[in-house]
Amino acid sequence: MKNLSTFFLLFFCFMIAMTTACNDEECITTVWYQDADQDGLGDSNVSQESCEQPDGFVSNNTDEDDSVADVPSLHAAFEAFDQESFNIYLDGSDVVIETDGLPNHNSPYWSDGHPLDIEPTVTSYASMAPGFIDDFNGSYTLTVPTVPSLASNSTATGLGPIGFAISGSMIYNDEEGPGIPIDNALPSLDFTAGHTGPQSYHYHLEPHAWSTDDDKLIGIISDGFFIYGRKCHSTGNYPTDLDASGGHISTTQHNTDGEYHYHIQNEAYAGQYYIIFPGDYQGTPNAIQ
Repeated sequence: MKNLSTFFLLFFCFMIAMTTACNDEECITTVWYQDADQDGLGDSNVSQESCEQPDGFVSNNTDEDDSVADVPSLHAAFEAFDQESFNIYLDGSDVVIETDGLPNHNSPYWSDGHPLDIEPTVTSYASMAPGFIDDFNGSYTLTVPTVPSLASNSTATGLGPIGFAISGSMIYNDEEGPGIPIDNALPSLDFTAGHTGPQSYHYHLEPHAWSTDDDKLIGIISDGFFIYGRKCHSTGNYPTDLDASGGHISTTQHNTDGEYHYHIQNEAYAGQYYIIFPGDYQGTPNAIQ
């Protein structure tokens, strides 16, 4: 028994000695290389030595381009869009814009008793288009690239919505029908240049509910470019370098780096009106569904 006890004692002491010896040994360091784009290949210019593999680092250094692509983000201008009407979100490299089509301001086109209903001023009940805003409980969706680009050729607009206003409602062009100018419909427009139509309440002219001869954001056209009021934020005055569609590149209150955008052109129609978008799309139009 005594010999057995001695054996176990010696064995126990041996194991302690081996453990201590192992703990006293220095670890074997390895050079690890940064893998920022997470493709399994490391950047030879960014490394660190460590016994264990650090997060975000790999053992090889054969990546010729370890840069991380820009992550798409929503444009700052979308913060101006009415939060009650819109649902705006990213879908990969696209922006999905959904709206109920209902404006967030007063109009005689709301039904009697609605909180936003007012008496007509620049129009009259006799001249108003048929139907109330409340009748259009619709859903409209526009999907555009997060970074739209100019097309090699312009595209003519058509009837129906050509963009979304920040109020929640639609933007239309300068026609009231196929080849029919807006002239005959002018008496039906409310104080903010909107009226009801076959598909929705919509604007043809400068929307005075929130913009009158200024640089306010009007909305987004279906090719993905934003449209502003008659004045340019970069100068505080009317831009003089607009193309045929009222577009140019300059800084805005939403992009200090500068970008292409449209303006309501400072050219009076019928002596007193300013059409929101009388030109062609300079980008590639996307369907409003």
